[in-house]
Amino acid sequence: MKSALLVFLGGGLGSLVRYWVALFVNQQLDSKLNLYGTLTVNIVGSLLIGLLMGWLLKSETPYPNLQLLVIVGFCGGFTTFSTFSAENLDLLKNNFYIEFLLYGLGSLLLGILAVFLGVLIMRIKT
Repeated sequence: MKSALLVFLGGGLGSLVRYWVALFVNQQLDSKLNLYGTLTVNIVGSLLIGLLMGWLLKSETPYPNLQLLVIVGFCGGFTTFSTFSAENLDLLKNNFYIEFLLYGLGSLLLGILAVFLGVLIMRIKT
């Protein structure tokens, strides 16, 4: 029960922060395509997961509660694959084929790179 509560709390907080960050980014850029907020939260969330994974890999203590609260809960609520998927479908439906390719492939590559970079940063910091 404690594990479920940690994931619930982290997920709720992550979702709220995602909403605020995406709203802020989209308002600042004032673009007709509201993709940048989702891209930002997904890349920042990937970097955060990488940093936490890197820190946990070098730690002698596993911190299972922290993993549930922050990685599974917060990062799971903060990042958003479903919105990313819906935005890609919208791009296709509106014939934005170049944007679809750039956004889809760019998000995937930048997300993986951000996780890798996060792990690398934490390994270097030892």
